[in-house]
Amino acid sequence: MGRTLTAALLLLGLTEAGAAPWQSLAPGLDLGRFEASRPSSIGDSEITVLRIDPEAWDLRWYGVGPDDPSGGKTASRWSRDLGLVAVINAGMFLPDHRTHVGYLRDRERVNNDRVNHYRSVAAFDPRREGLPRFRIFDLDLPGFGIDEIGRDYHALVQNLRLIKRPGENRWSRQDRRWSEAALGEDEMGRVLFIFCRSPYSMHDLNRELLGLGIGLVAAQHLEGGPEAQIFLQVGDFELELWGSYETAFMESDANAAPWPIPNVLGVRPRLIQEETQRR
Repeated sequence: MGRTLTAALLLLGLTEAGAAPWQSLAPGLDLGRFEASRPSSIGDSEITVLRIDPEAWDLRWYGVGPDDPSGGKTASRWSRDLGLVAVINAGMFLPDHRTHVGYLRDRERVNNDRVNHYRSVAAFDPRREGLPRFRIFDLDLPGFGIDEIGRDYHALVQNLRLIKRPGENRWSRQDRRWSEAALGEDEMGRVLFIFCRSPYSMHDLNRELLGLGIGLVAAQHLEGGPEAQIFLQVGDFELELWGSYETAFMESDANAAPWPIPNVLGVRPRLIQEETQRR
């Protein structure tokens, strides 16, 4: 099923039917596993959501360097190499296995300075006090262009929009479907790492997400099919999930291992990040 779970997961009771929607893994870090209301024809139709309080945890972009020929690493390897508690795709990438599709920068590190037609930008690391630490912006609203958002935030990641604020499904019905990794924001401004291995059309998955009762107000597509993945490690607890099915690419649930990816979003305790910046 493309998933490894340690004994700690069993101790948390996350695999038992009727378990509480959210399990606290650490202060400000909660894991939810939900059964979709309309099952997919493939897999367990489970939607995994990692909820992250940006007051306690930092979100950052990490990517392969300009001289790195590797083409990337799996989410679990990114996590272990950098000491991150959680990792998910940062978004789709070009055939060079390096360049993000859409605008992407984090402080002085710029992966792609070109703005495309995608209507969603995730912003974090605010430039001044009083701003939300994390926010997903809709670029088709007046006054919310890349330049305006960049004046308020150090880090911006542009991706395809799934859900427009405040909870509007932006995808029409279609036959194409895939495993999905997505980034969301809830009504309290918390970061949501979202993963579903069972394939859905994005219209149907959006409908499922909005019906979960998790307070989702905005979301963007990160990656689909076998390249979609999420990894989480907190103490002895470990969870690794990766995708498989994608229409016209890999039309099966047979993918048995995560694929290397060049750009990821990673989570680490915020105090560690602040201390690193002071040095």
